[in-house]
Amino acid sequence: MNVVAFNGSVRKSGNTDWLIRRCFTELESEGIETEQVELGAKPFLGCIACYKCFENKDHRCAVASDDMNDHIAKMLVADGIILASPTYFADVTVGMKSLIERAGMVARANHNHLRQKVGASIVAVRREGALHVFNTMNNFFLIGEMIIVGSSYWNIARGRMPGEVADDEEGVQTITKLGQNMAWLLKKLKA
Repeated sequence: MNVVAFNGSVRKSGNTDWLIRRCFTELESEGIETEQVELGAKPFLGCIACYKCFENKDHRCAVASDDMNDHIAKMLVADGIILASPTYFADVTVGMKSLIERAGMVARANHNHLRQKVGASIVAVRREGALHVFNTMNNFFLIGEMIIVGSSYWNIARGRMPGEVADDEEGVQTITKLGQNMAWLLKKLKA
C-alpha cells in the first residue's frame, strides 16, 4: 500500500512539510509506503476548460507543459492521497488550487478514476482561515467519490515560522491520529 502527499507550500521544510512527515511516521510504522511531492514555487496553470480530457479520456491533462500529468499519474497508482496546504489569505496556495482543478477535471473526464481511494487534508495556519482551506481540499475528494479519513478534530495545526507547528500540542495529536486512522482504513479496505 502507498500514500502520496502533495505539499502545496512554497517553503521547503516548512510547517506543511513538518505535518506531512508527522502523518507519514504513523503510516510508515504500519508498513505503508509514502511519497511527498513538493508543488513548491513551480508555476502551474489552472484548468483552462479546453475539455480535451473529455475527448481523449486518457487520464491526462491536455496541457503538457508542466509536471501536472506526473502528479495525476502518482494519484492513479496511490491507495491514499493527502493534500496539504498552508493557509494563504484564507485559501489554498495557487499550486494546490491548480492541482485540484486539473486533476479533478481529468478524473471527472475519466469516470472519476480516483473513486474509492482514501483522501486526507492537512492544513498549516498562522491564525485563521484554515477551515476554508480544509473544505476546499476535502471538496476535491468528495466530488471525486473518494473516502475521506478524519481525525479527532480538523486536520489543522498552528504555527508561523518553520517548525512552530510542533509546539501546537493539539494539532500534533490530531495529525498523529490522522495517520493512524488512515493506516487503519487503508488496511481495512485492502482486507
